[in-house]
Amino acid sequence: MPEGHSVHRLARQFGDVFIGERLAVSSPQGRFVQGAALLDGYTLTGSTAHGKHLFLEFEHGLLLHVHLGLYGAWDFGGDAGFRGASSIGAPRKVGEREVYDDRATAGPGPYEGPPAPVGAVRVRLASAHGWADLRGATTCAAITEEEAAAVLARLGPDPLRNLPGDRDSFVTGILARRTPLAALLMDQKVIAGVGNVYRAELLFRQGLDPWLPGNALAVDAARQLWDDTVAVMSDGVRDGRIITTPPQYWSGPAGGAPPGGGSRNGLPAPEESHFVYRRQGLDCRDCGSPVALTDLGARKLYWCPGCQTP
Repeated sequence: MPEGHSVHRLARQFGDVFIGERLAVSSPQGRFVQGAALLDGYTLTGSTAHGKHLFLEFEHGLLLHVHLGLYGAWDFGGDAGFRGASSIGAPRKVGEREVYDDRATAGPGPYEGPPAPVGAVRVRLASAHGWADLRGATTCAAITEEEAAAVLARLGPDPLRNLPGDRDSFVTGILARRTPLAALLMDQKVIAGVGNVYRAELLFRQGLDPWLPGNALAVDAARQLWDDTVAVMSDGVRDGRIITTPPQYWSGPAGGAPPGGGSRNGLPAPEESHFVYRRQGLDCRDCGSPVALTDLGARKLYWCPGCQTP
């Protein structure tokens, strides 16, 4: 499931490409016809994210609310002025890295509009200069501002917004529960936007036992956990990928991109980007113990028994 950094990048891309544009909104698949009719022909005025929820605000007070879930993804394209990823969404579709495809941008000739829809396009947004197609989302709804506020009220603080009081709210929420930390970090009412990758990596980076009850965590440790979450997820927004290992763990000169294996902008190869996630059975990068894997709450949990001791 796309984690919070991807949804914030989506919000930024919608802002860059569509805010101030009057949009044609349709549902080629047919499952969002009534909602599309409520938004069609209005100007997009805002684009925000909170956790894994995207809110696109229109001039008449309605919003498009999207939660990508496990399989949702947005595809983008447009004229020569279009900039950004051509696809952002579910890892099973595009991988952790976003897709950048020059074919999504028109060449020197005149822009003739979006291509014919391919597959089950739940909603299409189209301006005079570009388009965005949504497929596979768990939630796609036209809602009022009051309904959007109700969604936000059910969510915990978002480390990528990091508003005044959010850190204290997170600490209070963690320390009030006897639930294991590994479960609390996946609880969107406690912290919004963290998913399975960030959960595993943050607990490792902080040397925390995944089964430690929240109310057994020291206040300072809870604050450090929030601060590290803010830092690594902000890196994810910047890089378009989840990278939790610092450069000294990367191969190549001075921690540079490994020959033939690095990705865009000198970032590490995927196999060097994480400490424990999907590294079960491999040696821990720090202590050499085999990385362990188990299930917790129907999700895979990766951790190092040597570094993350009770």
